[in-house]
Amino acid sequence: MRLPRTAHTDLPWRIHGIAHDFAVEDVWDLPTPGGPDDFDRLVRQFAEGMTGGMLGDSAASRALFAVRHRLGALFHWDEPRPGTRPPTLRDRLPADLRDGRRGPDLGTSGFASLYRLDDEWAAELANRTVHAVLHLGWVPDGPVGHRGRMAVLVKPNGALGTLYMAAIKPFRHLLVYPALLRSVGRTWQANTPGKNAN
Repeated sequence: MRLPRTAHTDLPWRIHGIAHDFAVEDVWDLPTPGGPDDFDRLVRQFAEGMTGGMLGDSAASRALFAVRHRLGALFHWDEPRPGTRPPTLRDRLPADLRDGRRGPDLGTSGFASLYRLDDEWAAELANRTVHAVLHLGWVPDGPVGHRGRMAVLVKPNGALGTLYMAAIKPFRHLLVYPALLRSVGRTWQANTPGKNAN
């Protein structure tokens, strides 16, 4: 379920002090009901999905990612500018996060883990269009339950980045996120202990 930005900004996440100049683009509750100790499972599931493409179950969503990949290759969006290194929020991490758990290796997904806490994980992606953060949190849900919450924070790179974000917005909301949420929910249920017990 899509949520207002305040569902992310009103919680005391550490990312607020690190990505303070990023806009909260999207916030979603994830179909991942669990207990207080299930956040590690959610992080592992996302990491496995990201390294495997995490395109959801929609042919339209996969086609959009393929088009984006081709455009990125054609216009060199995913390559650093010559003589520069991609920006990283790791330079902003306070010592306890820099020296703490970083989170899973995300392979060739384009994302890199920033930090991992008991109820919070952040990973970043930087290219010529945007600098973005995928943030997962583990939030209370009812008297004893918890669930995942995903936020996407974005800092467009100039006019190109602003135009790019505006162009992809309807596709994200109509195709990409619904397919992703279906895939996340199905995988979570399939891997929930005792789900298939008779």
